[in-house]
Amino acid sequence: MKLIQILGGLFGYSAAVATTSTSTNAPSVKVKHSSFTGVSSDIEPDVTYIGFNRNNVEVWLNVPYGMDTSYQYRFKPPRPSIPDPGAVFYNNREGVACPQSLGQWLPPLTLGNITQIAEDCLNLNIVRPSLEKYDHPLPVMVWIHGGSFWTGSNTETTHQPDALVLESVKNGLPIIHVAINYRLGLFGFAVTDTLKEEGSLNAGLRDQRLAIEWVRDHIEYWGGDPKNITIFGQSSGGLAVGMQLLAYGGTKPLPFTRGICESQALEPGITGNFSIDAMKRVVDYLGCNKTDLHDPKTIECMRRDGTTEVLFNASLATYFGDINHNIGDIWLPAVDGDFLPAPPSQLIKEGRFPKANCIIGWTEGDTNFFTDFSIATAQDTFDFIQGYLPAMPGSVVEDFLRLYPVGEFTPPSGTNLTAEFYRSARIFRDILMVCQPVYFAEGIHKRDPDNQVFLYQWNQTILDPILEYVYNISHMGVVHTSEFAYIYANFSHWNVSGYPLNPTPADYSLQTRASRTWSQFANLGYPSVQAGDPHQVFQFWPDAFALHNATTNNTGVYIVGGPQEGISTFDGENATKEFESQRLRERCGFINSDRIIPYLQF
Repeated sequence: MKLIQILGGLFGYSAAVATTSTSTNAPSVKVKHSSFTGVSSDIEPDVTYIGFNRNNVEVWLNVPYGMDTSYQYRFKPPRPSIPDPGAVFYNNREGVACPQSLGQWLPPLTLGNITQIAEDCLNLNIVRPSLEKYDHPLPVMVWIHGGSFWTGSNTETTHQPDALVLESVKNGLPIIHVAINYRLGLFGFAVTDTLKEEGSLNAGLRDQRLAIEWVRDHIEYWGGDPKNITIFGQSSGGLAVGMQLLAYGGTKPLPFTRGICESQALEPGITGNFSIDAMKRVVDYLGCNKTDLHDPKTIECMRRDGTTEVLFNASLATYFGDINHNIGDIWLPAVDGDFLPAPPSQLIKEGRFPKANCIIGWTEGDTNFFTDFSIATAQDTFDFIQGYLPAMPGSVVEDFLRLYPVGEFTPPSGTNLTAEFYRSARIFRDILMVCQPVYFAEGIHKRDPDNQVFLYQWNQTILDPILEYVYNISHMGVVHTSEFAYIYANFSHWNVSGYPLNPTPADYSLQTRASRTWSQFANLGYPSVQAGDPHQVFQFWPDAFALHNATTNNTGVYIVGGPQEGISTFDGENATKEFESQRLRERCGFINSDRIIPYLQF
């Protein structure tokens, strides 16, 4: 998601290393070579993938799904990886990440450490339970990591899937988990007219699509069900899920069954100038702009003369991450007439996407961590919002701010943050994390009332004391990524660096229910307990539009965690007092109006 700091420094990368198996009982999968080529032959040996055992699950790391994307293949759509007949892969070492800064990014929201990067990075990880107990294929969950389309990998510690898989087994609804890498930043979202003409825009999204198709075509060999695939992601990963739902304007069938968008599904700026401006800065820095940015020689220069290190360092040196540059989200999907045939708002309004049930949600203080901590005055708030939405005239920003009177944002006792900070953070949250996803949800429902969309607001976290420890700022609230510790059932991963980790019994209870709810959705297509359902998941979480009828038009949102867990409508007799005070019917009505959407540039 949003970037306030950039990890600079040294650059390093290495190719994936083939290793030898270390155990005679290592799990092994044989895949028919014809599944890669479409050509059947009795004489071609199977391809073998040898994994390893970890935490009572079976794991395969660094499974290649795409080929090297460097030099002449840079920025181009990915090429499927086709192994040699009879090839043997020892998948017990992590693959390299796609080009990005080394080290850790935004702790404690992330905990991983990027140590190796390369353009030959299109790999995925598979984690499954032992199949001994099952005589049927298992549902599959494909994870698309976040990180502003600028950083992240499929080995990030906060979403290691072992416990999620084990909780699904305990709940009687087991799943297989797949996590993918895809190109980031300049490498995944470069934009010029030349790239558009050759069909090479949105390379990172095309990587994701190829990975999902790889899972669809090969996961049966791991015991997975290719007809029951849920894709899910958080932050820019949630945006990626949204873009995969809208891909090709609904003219091609989805290679997956349903989706989960956590803390993003859309984003302002997709039709703006953030990415093209970033591209100009990189090209000028490299000296490749001899004639015109859109001249084919510009891309030829970047492919022929630039090493991975040179290109990444150019993108790092020219990266702007302040409020006037979209809080760091400057490498964004592009409307290319192909993968994204029209602006997302138009595709949604016209219902140009296939049918798919979805979970879409946000955290209560989702953008607090990415809001300027120094905001103290009304002018600061105005500047922050207009900086985030540069296409919006000042008079419209003033209309916007009147919907959020500062008197509604009294700071919690003991915090060193101001009322104007919390006001700014709530406006920021509603634009990006709440109202755009609600717009998407309404579009899904309108396209086909039989589509089910389950909205949530996450109201519980273990991160608040850790954030205070790290940043000396109290009461940051239920911030971005707060759901990871529960859905991935991995509290212990934050037991590092002296962090104050103190989960309560309520936290452990929510961890169990949340993790099992996500995997139940992947199994059954609905997230909560039905009549006679024995599974330990959330209670009574209906479709967001279940209360819509001839006399009422109210939207239901499941409040996850906290003292008022359960369904609440925006307002009215079925709303909790706290949730109704957010005034989402009025505020999202303004944000999602035909007047405002053009200023949001999506």
